[in-house]
Amino acid sequence: MTASQLAFVFPGQGSQAPGMLAGLAARGTVVRDAFAEASDGAGVDLWALAQDADDSSLNHTEFTQPALLAAGIAVWRAWQAQGGEAPTLLAGHSLGEYAALVAAGALSLADGAKLVRLRGQLMQDAAPAGTGAMAAVIGADDALVQDTCVEASGEAGVVVPANFNSPGQIVIGGHAAAVDRALELLAAKGVRKVVKLAVSVPSHTPLMREAANRLSEAMSGLAWSAPALPVVQNVDAEVHDGVQAIRDALVRQLYLPVQWTSCVQALAGRGVTRVGECGPGKVLTGLARRIDKSLDARALGTPDDFDAALAEWKKS
Repeated sequence: MTASQLAFVFPGQGSQAPGMLAGLAARGTVVRDAFAEASDGAGVDLWALAQDADDSSLNHTEFTQPALLAAGIAVWRAWQAQGGEAPTLLAGHSLGEYAALVAAGALSLADGAKLVRLRGQLMQDAAPAGTGAMAAVIGADDALVQDTCVEASGEAGVVVPANFNSPGQIVIGGHAAAVDRALELLAAKGVRKVVKLAVSVPSHTPLMREAANRLSEAMSGLAWSAPALPVVQNVDAEVHDGVQAIRDALVRQLYLPVQWTSCVQALAGRGVTRVGECGPGKVLTGLARRIDKSLDARALGTPDDFDAALAEWKKS
């Protein structure tokens, strides 16, 4: 019988909240030190930005991305500092993939923060406000959603599946008019639950192709290393060998869909039975449980959740 294995996953945009990780930060210097290191790379005080409820900058893509990267690595380092069990695999959802690669030692935290701030800027530039839209489709068959996106694309622009988050939860994105058309068609086909998302940047769609090209150029100017831990990547739910293959998968991730359902299934297929979410919130914890009910998935972003996982997993 294979030993129970642990994977850590890192969330993407949407998990940020003012005051995030304040509880863990109050316990020592690890969390604040991680934010300080990321701030040096991003060129902005990420901790101040993340703690100020009156400052909306945390929700601006170019700031959200380095702040969440810092948060993911802060929790990762706090876990290590407490002697928590080392994971055998890592993965991250969208932006979270960068945190997974920083945790694996493929890229420094400062360089990662610099890169993802640029990623946010490039994404905003590629789709000026009003150009793009995204919407979550709940409870519909994957094939139905994919076929409807094809049907809705045309004069109104392009709409595609952007995130396969869990069975029955797909995010679609693209040109705003095409997204609206897809939602009309889905309603006509009996899909009752769709939620328009409060984002203007249609990540993981063809609208990001030019941003991906420019991101690729920026990546080549940074120091990369082979990761010390395998990272399952979004674009194809595979572990890639070699820095060039890892970077190529990151670039493609920006304009192709996030295969998160397949990523979690790939973790389970490699023997993972426990999943810890490194960052604020519990989004990936909920998705992991929906994708594979046998997984023991836990969030680690609050002191109570962190302590419970630390204690329980030491026993297992």
